[in-house]
Amino acid sequence: MKRRNFLKTTAFAGVSGLILPRLGYSFPADDSGELLYNGITLPKQWPPANINPSSDAPMPVPYLDTPPGVISIDTGRQLFVDNFLIESTDLLHSYHLPEYYDNNPILVAETALERPQGIIGSVGRPCIWWHPEKKEFYLWYQAGTYYNGTIALATSKDGINWTRPALDVNLGTNQALPMGFIPDSYGIVPDWDALDPQQRFKLFARIPDGARDVAGKSFTSPDGIHWINDTQTGGCGDRSSMFYNPFRRKWIYSLRSSFRGRSRNYHECSDFLEGAKWGSISDTLPWLAADRLDAREPGYNEPVALYNFDAVAYESVMLGFFELHRGPSNARCRAIGIPKLCEISFGYSRDGFHFSRPDRRAHLPASRKDTWDRAFVESGGNICVVMGDKLYFYVQGCRGNMDADINDRAAMRANLYDPNSIGLYTLRRDGFASLKAGITPAQITTRPLIFSGSHLFVNADCPKGEITAEILDGDTPVGNIALKTFTGNSTIAALGDVSAFARKPVRIRFKLRRCSLYSFWVSKDETGRSDGYVAGGGPGYTGHIDTVGNLK
Repeated sequence: MKRRNFLKTTAFAGVSGLILPRLGYSFPADDSGELLYNGITLPKQWPPANINPSSDAPMPVPYLDTPPGVISIDTGRQLFVDNFLIESTDLLHSYHLPEYYDNNPILVAETALERPQGIIGSVGRPCIWWHPEKKEFYLWYQAGTYYNGTIALATSKDGINWTRPALDVNLGTNQALPMGFIPDSYGIVPDWDALDPQQRFKLFARIPDGARDVAGKSFTSPDGIHWINDTQTGGCGDRSSMFYNPFRRKWIYSLRSSFRGRSRNYHECSDFLEGAKWGSISDTLPWLAADRLDAREPGYNEPVALYNFDAVAYESVMLGFFELHRGPSNARCRAIGIPKLCEISFGYSRDGFHFSRPDRRAHLPASRKDTWDRAFVESGGNICVVMGDKLYFYVQGCRGNMDADINDRAAMRANLYDPNSIGLYTLRRDGFASLKAGITPAQITTRPLIFSGSHLFVNADCPKGEITAEILDGDTPVGNIALKTFTGNSTIAALGDVSAFARKPVRIRFKLRRCSLYSFWVSKDETGRSDGYVAGGGPGYTGHIDTVGNLK
């Protein structure tokens, strides 16, 4: 995509005018890389092939070191998960953890499909999406033993109480995978924009095999139950997965590799089935791994490894799920009869490849106790959906067979990862990070922004304080603009009409007192719609984009 016929520069000294073409601008021809929705320009060589497999340094994030001169905020709520939007601030930058749901687990092994031959069995590796036509959640999960199970489907209206529908794949069960195909790992993504109704759902699964370069299978489906277009993929390791980057309309295969312990290689494609035909794992690019900032588990003293990685588009970022393996080794687990310790931490990307990880805590942790989530906390694809003012996160947890006969070593090892159950965590919408002011007033000034919308909204918590905003033309506040002061607690609070500044580069300065600011955005209308992505969706949404705004 070459940028020619530059039509307009910004009002800011030293800014080169990086403004999206959809707003009526074009660009200099000095960089032929792809221009993203937010103003980031990718290098000409993409995906980048410059990841150093031997370095344990944190992944570099180029767009944070050199942000675009003007950031477009037309897509989604603008989150403070990094410093991308911030030019200056004296607010406290805080990161937050999801809250454990008191009535966990919400789904346990009960049926013959989930407990074959009466064994302990499992339900695990959840992958959840809202079906806007059926008006219910679809939760795909692995049913049966860890190494010899299938994929089943449960449905729910509220995301907590689940029904197992009777399907026709395996009569009398809720199996949603062809008979005879055993998945080791998988990712399922609904493609609501698919032109071919037979490709409305995409599935990638890898068979159980300890080898490091084994082919998987990609399928499509009209309903998420009956799978066709069986396509053999290139080689990969176990726990490989797949997700979709809608910002660039690319399917991403997240492939287990071993360039630095357990790690991930990257393969992107525009056509899901044709793109599945890479060769061996060596034909894909080194991508993600644990690094020197991932602390070892006290007592285990084993290197941390990246066991799995999935991601989903949330508002204006890709939300990454880093499943970190903290030990023990497989051999030690088998010897002492407890499952391996894995848990999930969040990462964030604005270009779909480079992920920042400012908060290294476990966001979805293992309990390390004799409970359903003692260890082996995992996902099976997307785990995040929107429920009104909250985000719901779904994870597998594993207790391990603590009641096994220690004299029957074979049985103890066979049931090492059973039972698996599925549990829930919740988080305030946009609640990954916030900027916080105490009793002393403080402020944030954004980098130069551009938008085509008309109404400024914030997600803020200040029942005993307030937040207000002003528009800056260069460094000077613009007078005679009626923006409200907000006091209260709302995930969608209107501050006023800013349509006079549409398509003009401006900064926004937010002033806070006794307040936490989670996000801001400029909506097309008074509903507060963000036109960003809503992860797995949720009640009230008609697809994967927020086109409705305030659901109340």
